[in-house]
Amino acid sequence: MESITGQNPVLEGPLPVYGSWSREDYEALGLMVGLEIHQQLLTDRKLFCRCPAGCYTHEHDAEILRHMRPTLSEMGEYDGTALMEFKTRKQIVYLLKRESVCTYEMDDAPPFEINDQALDRAIAISLLMGLKVVDEIHIARKQYLDGSIPTGFQRTAIIGIDGAVPFDGRTVRIRQLSIEEDSCREVSDRGHDRVYRTDRLGMPLIETVTDPDMRTPEEAAAVGEVLRRLVRVTGLVRTGAGAARQDVNVSVSGGRRIEIKGVSSLKTVPRLVHNEALRQRALLAIREELSRRDVTAESIGEESRDVTAAVAGTDLGFLREALDAGGRVRAVPLPGFAGLLNAPTQPHTTFLKEISDRVRVIACLDRLPNLLCSTSEGPSLSSAEWEKVLRACDADAVTPVILVWGPERDAATAAGEVLIRAREATVGVPDETRQALPDGTNGFERILPGPQRMYPDTDLPPVVVAPARVEGLAGGLPRPPWLRLAWLRQSGVGEDLARRLCIHAGFPLFEDLFRRLGEESRLTPTALASLLLDRSCPRPLSLAAAGEWWRGVADRLAAGEILPEGVWSSDGEPPAAVDDEKGLGLFETALAELKTQASALPADRDRRERAAMGPLMRALRGRVPGRAVRQWVKEAQL
Repeated sequence: MESITGQNPVLEGPLPVYGSWSREDYEALGLMVGLEIHQQLLTDRKLFCRCPAGCYTHEHDAEILRHMRPTLSEMGEYDGTALMEFKTRKQIVYLLKRESVCTYEMDDAPPFEINDQALDRAIAISLLMGLKVVDEIHIARKQYLDGSIPTGFQRTAIIGIDGAVPFDGRTVRIRQLSIEEDSCREVSDRGHDRVYRTDRLGMPLIETVTDPDMRTPEEAAAVGEVLRRLVRVTGLVRTGAGAARQDVNVSVSGGRRIEIKGVSSLKTVPRLVHNEALRQRALLAIREELSRRDVTAESIGEESRDVTAAVAGTDLGFLREALDAGGRVRAVPLPGFAGLLNAPTQPHTTFLKEISDRVRVIACLDRLPNLLCSTSEGPSLSSAEWEKVLRACDADAVTPVILVWGPERDAATAAGEVLIRAREATVGVPDETRQALPDGTNGFERILPGPQRMYPDTDLPPVVVAPARVEGLAGGLPRPPWLRLAWLRQSGVGEDLARRLCIHAGFPLFEDLFRRLGEESRLTPTALASLLLDRSCPRPLSLAAAGEWWRGVADRLAAGEILPEGVWSSDGEPPAAVDDEKGLGLFETALAELKTQASALPADRDRRERAAMGPLMRALRGRVPGRAVRQWVKEAQL
């Protein structure tokens, strides 16, 4: 095997682990990161039909089978992603529940006009981000041939453009906010069969797109958190698992914008960004090495060889099983790639996985391993079998040869993808959408879509956005989280509680209670915030009922009728006051318990009463003011 040591040190040795690089290291690499954050709007109905939104289920009443085909754009061109998906020859099965899907979503009926409730909420959120709301909304169709939308396209529309949010002493630009239909939920994807559930389909969704203004992995996650908090304070979006998802766009100098999809948690963003930066750095180093070896896209060629006969007697289990099932084996020699297929690109990942991913996704050969390489370690053919393969390919022992196998048509598709990915290596970083993996790395998902996938929707007219509509929505906007946080800090709330409360649904209630209690209240702002956020503190379940409950408590606190400590142990009822029968009853119960330990109390009456106050107040847990307990102790004559 030809050594690459000294030629491209990036391609050998351990990769820098996440956390080992400084800001300067990322700047030297030219790292740029942008975000696309998708958030379901909290609406009663779906976006272009009148089916209820948010009716998730694990049951279904019917199944529909579909095959997807690409269509020409308005310019007479095919989108590369659509052509790629067509090559997979997927059979798409949809699981339908009668209550949550209709003929519109199956493309058997025209759309209703856009949901006004969803549109108002999208406009309001756009205003909060400082976006300029467009004066006329035009619905477009965006092709999706992965089957996630039965019609093969998603209806989408731009609502606002050119906004910004403050971050770390500067601003992050918001390119646009769009409203669109959510897609189906994937149930399974095996071989050529993919199954979706349609309950989520068509729910209103906003997509917020930032400019690539983040320069470190940590900044990407922090900006994502700023945007998440900003949207959450409106109360106009859904929360919970699956309600929010983000895609991360990553590039380095000399590379391409790579979209990492399916990032379910902002906590995983930094590691994903770091590892994608390493991957692009490695792919650029591979390109340089191939250029040094005079390997070009044209020199790689377009042919593979059928070597089924050469390996017909193999004892290699997974290959033997494929041959017994009637499969074919094809070989692809890659002259000039010696030492490069095993070059590390991400942690525990080599360039060979880039090729394996293409075979898995596009040829649908998803049982791993799905390829063999003559120059790689691991389970493989015997030396004699490899010699037969090399002779069939007219290749020498230094030239890597990749084997793929499966049904004849799939094997041919797989061999073609090996050649395509090898030719792309001479360019550097191919245009791809990649999937976030649990270990912080990523894998190939599909070719990055181009502008050909978008075209106007002829079923729906433009929607004029009147200035009065925008002004009315602007008047009801909440304060953004950064202003809430600044006010909470100024009001004396502790930092941790302030960060939690500034995006909490109870923030307006805190403001009201804070004014009711006044500056002289024994209940400090921090204590009040803690009570509102403490889930163990009993209160009515609904926020509206809780507001009335808290306002009654605040008025009694301000009047000195109850103690702050009493709120924690109120069992959902107003805390006991001095003359409440419940408070006296609790005292008598605690006193009876104390009397069983009377021998441990001092003999002197005054000292005895003072000593009794401690355990009695602890037993009452602040339900009753101390002056009332002291009076009751005197009357009890311990």
